[in-house]
Amino acid sequence: MACARVPLDEQQVTERGAQGRERTLPALHPDRKEERCFVPYRPPPEEGSPAEVEEFLERARFIAEDLEWLLALPHDRFWCQVVFDESLQRCLDSYLHHAPRGLDLSALPASPAVADVQRAVHRAVFLTFLRMATHKESKENFFTPAVFGEIIYDNFLFDIPKILDLCVLFGKGNNQLLHKMIENIFTQQPAYYSDLNETIPTVLQVFDSVLEKCSLQCEGATEPMKLNAHKQATAMTMSQQELVDVVLYLCDSTTTIHAFLDIFPAACSSFQSLGFLSRLTSFYETAVPDLEKAVRKRNFDDKSLQEDLWTRLSHCCRKMVETAHLLLHHTCLQPILDGGENMQTFADELLQHFTSFLPEKRFLADYDEQFPVADDVSLLQQALPVVDETRTSYLLQGVESAWDSMGRRKPQSHAQNKPSPSSSSANQGATGGARPPEVQESKGEQGLRGAEAQLDVPQRGNNGAVCPVSGAELESLLTCIRDLLPDLGEGFLLACLQEYGYNSELVINNILEDRLAPSLEKLDRSMPRPVKEELPSVLNNRSNVFDDDEFDVFRRDQVDMSRIWKGRRKGESTQEILNDKKHIAEQRARYQAYETVVDEVVVEPGDPAAAAYDLDDYDDEYDDTYDMNQVGANDLDGDSLLNRRPFTVPQVLRKGTKAEEEEGEEDEEEEVLQNNVNRDQFVQDPALLRERAEARRAAAQQRRGFRPEQSSNVVGRPKGQGQTSETASDRRKKESNKSRVANHNRRSMADRKRNKGMIPS
Repeated sequence: MACARVPLDEQQVTERGAQGRERTLPALHPDRKEERCFVPYRPPPEEGSPAEVEEFLERARFIAEDLEWLLALPHDRFWCQVVFDESLQRCLDSYLHHAPRGLDLSALPASPAVADVQRAVHRAVFLTFLRMATHKESKENFFTPAVFGEIIYDNFLFDIPKILDLCVLFGKGNNQLLHKMIENIFTQQPAYYSDLNETIPTVLQVFDSVLEKCSLQCEGATEPMKLNAHKQATAMTMSQQELVDVVLYLCDSTTTIHAFLDIFPAACSSFQSLGFLSRLTSFYETAVPDLEKAVRKRNFDDKSLQEDLWTRLSHCCRKMVETAHLLLHHTCLQPILDGGENMQTFADELLQHFTSFLPEKRFLADYDEQFPVADDVSLLQQALPVVDETRTSYLLQGVESAWDSMGRRKPQSHAQNKPSPSSSSANQGATGGARPPEVQESKGEQGLRGAEAQLDVPQRGNNGAVCPVSGAELESLLTCIRDLLPDLGEGFLLACLQEYGYNSELVINNILEDRLAPSLEKLDRSMPRPVKEELPSVLNNRSNVFDDDEFDVFRRDQVDMSRIWKGRRKGESTQEILNDKKHIAEQRARYQAYETVVDEVVVEPGDPAAAAYDLDDYDDEYDDTYDMNQVGANDLDGDSLLNRRPFTVPQVLRKGTKAEEEEGEEDEEEEVLQNNVNRDQFVQDPALLRERAEARRAAAQQRRGFRPEQSSNVVGRPKGQGQTSETASDRRKKESNKSRVANHNRRSMADRKRNKGMIPS
């Protein structure tokens, strides 16, 4: 066994060989590696066949099981496998290369099974790299820092491309862990800083490649434009697939660079020293307008592809602006906020960078929209009162001029939308200038976050004893911590999560650095999880109208199934169902009770049944004055109010002509007369009613002098039987009066043309 308190690189182990002989080997030796083949990773199929989906599920399960086995190995065995197993490194590299990024359409899982397996592989890969970047797991398991740096550098366990991929894949929700992990790598092996300086020119070649593809040239390019560049295709003339490749390539590159600088700000000085900021702004001003114009104005057969390209291009523009802000913040603003030496030098450098932005109108307007320059200038004036006001006023006027030259209006509530200067990561709600106002936050930013969304850690809660995460999320947090710290009990981990707002990164960091709160130091670290009281079943507390009946399946184990059927019961015919009058017999007794009608019940005063009718009881509170007497209706001093004439409207208040009033009176009198004559009729003859109505209508029209229009007969008899004189006369009238309706001047215009010789007669 390995000796305690000795670095792993200095440990010696004694093992029994194949022939039974004992031999002493270093703890890190190829012979101690387990023979295990790690399969490479392949991305989920995009709307693939069931066979392809099954192949992906099987391969992904193999990878997840192998990595879980690797993480469960002790410290020495784990590092032997990591250092000497080439298949493991190929598996990890394939995942970093093929895992879906944030805006990839393939990030949408085809099924829940695919999503679960992808999430398991994603988590296992992250934990593997996290353990590989940790040189001290405990007081007994650790490396000598210098040897650790040589091991990871000489065996290519980490390099700059791998670190960039780690940032873009696992940055969401794991910012603190990734920052600590990458900082430890650069601290233990400073050679990575020189590798980073050699990588930045390669990153700058990304901009040159895009400009060359679009036949563009920006200021500060490393190579001059070729003489035949004007013959090459531009963004408007290149093929659709080439345009898609350019946008995807640029989007992936800018997102990766921003994620790396956001997680590891110490690299900003290296990027700034090699002139990355000036090249970025110049590229933005030159390439973005052409790419936007091509995506917006070219004809796409698939409109969804055009929307996806516009979303990616808008995301790319926003990330470039945020990258520029990161570089300025960490190289100029942060030293001023810290209040160190040479504050005036950093202030002059910041103003110099802002002044260099003035020719780049498009970039300056988009940058000022997300990160107002006036706020940074105000901050400088507060920190350094000696800042030249002429220079700052000139700078602010240049910003206003950039807005005016772009034909855009500066938002009024600009200062209120300013993000926190300490971080510009994905919290920005403002859109870049490359995106018009009508284009809102795209679905690529919300739902298609791919691999980087699969390790999101819940935000810190502030609601006291109430757990701000769901049960599934809590189990995921516990599993994530126990994979790294398997010796701790779940009860202790629950207490730590509750203390630190269910932030697993903060819990792991404080446990590893022994900086737990005093209340947690007193707890037993192996404390088990408290037993959860089971709540009573909902079925036992429910109230329902079907409780305790013969079909209550929740309280009866057996139900008479013969009384349950669907449709017509088997064995019964339609005739038997119609002949069954059982329901009529059941209702007969109910309706027989209504046959006996008693108008008056004679009850003697001494009869015991009198109490049922309350004959001896009199209610003093009841007023029976108006029960039977019609007070005032039949007085002798006047006519009976019940026999009074019907109400009529006074002559002064009547409206309409005299004829209408007389007609109304005649109608009322006729109705009264008919009602009196036919009082005993239940339904009058409809034909008689129609005749009377027609007679009244004719009389009214005659009084008003209205003469009905005589009907004309222009159809006449069938052809060959001759026509009457009335038919011929009606036809002449129709022909002569045709001009009163549609096409009213057709005949006159035809005659006019014929008179002028335009129509042969």
